[in-house]
Amino acid sequence: MPLFSVDRKTLQVAAVVSFYMTAALTMVFVNKAVLNSSPDLPLLFLFIQLIVAVALLHISATIFPRIEIPALDLKVALKLIPVVAVNIIGLVFNILCLRGVEASFFQIARGLVLPLTILFSCLTTRNIPSIKVIAAAIIVTLGFAWGVAPSRNLPTKSIPSLLSLIYGIFSSLFIAIHAVLIKSSLPHCNNSTIQLAWWTNVGSAIMLFPFVLFNGEFSIIWVKINDADWNFPVFLWGTFVTGIFGFLLCIAGLLSIKVTSPITHMFSSAARSVLQTLLGVLIFKDVLNVERATSILVILAGTMYYTWIKSTETPPKSPPRADIESNEDDGRLIFNADDQSELKELKSELPSPRKA
Repeated sequence: MPLFSVDRKTLQVAAVVSFYMTAALTMVFVNKAVLNSSPDLPLLFLFIQLIVAVALLHISATIFPRIEIPALDLKVALKLIPVVAVNIIGLVFNILCLRGVEASFFQIARGLVLPLTILFSCLTTRNIPSIKVIAAAIIVTLGFAWGVAPSRNLPTKSIPSLLSLIYGIFSSLFIAIHAVLIKSSLPHCNNSTIQLAWWTNVGSAIMLFPFVLFNGEFSIIWVKINDADWNFPVFLWGTFVTGIFGFLLCIAGLLSIKVTSPITHMFSSAARSVLQTLLGVLIFKDVLNVERATSILVILAGTMYYTWIKSTETPPKSPPRADIESNEDDGRLIFNADDQSELKELKSELPSPRKA
């Protein structure tokens, strides 16, 4: 008998967690590399990612018949406008935040996702959370406040601008609203997360296109292409890689919910956050002082405490199959790179509004 025997379930969990962490980390750092080389093309960069997502969905549907691409339906499109609009607004704030802050600070800049999601869930469900849940939200909020407080021992280039912090707060805000809207949107897509993902990507691309034009980014890239000093391959390959890994991240999040428990999933998210911080220091020479390290640890502690609270509560009765499927994936646009899987777990644990 071998000294170390690993069952199939353990191997599945390890493979899925590794897959998720690799996809999430790749998304953040490739996104950051592209934004560093082309900071004046954020919306075009995001727009191309959306097009890649739609293309990959259609290719996947051709290869795998179980993946169903929805038929164009104006009535459905109109019903999905709120969730699509909130999604793309959140993504724009997300990418603008990442452009303006260091990769190691990105986790802090968007640290209000958990408290805001709890808040909006309470507002929509009219359910008051327990004292423990409120305590977890307060811990995370304190960690965020500690991380964004002015620090004297940081070089000027490492101090995030006020505008970047505002972008991060708004990104967290719209992610929270989006997590709440998902439940009410899935019935319009036959409770199919794949169909909702398709509508979200297509709708987001359509909504974003006019702003790419108004921002003059098509003209900017034309000028850059004719500039010998611009590193076009970084933009081209970065967009392609983030498109693919964003698509894979969607699959990774779905598999993670299927295979792992909430506690395992949240610990993998915490480990990814720590790796993201360390890699930011190594790759981009980000500055990590005591205040930032403490902030990240406090945010992670509050988030894991919340997950532990929800996992120890008495589970509700099993919902219908449609509800189970709707919890497997939040259907969110697959390029909100680094922490959408955290919200998938978060959303599934929070009380949800009753479906129509």
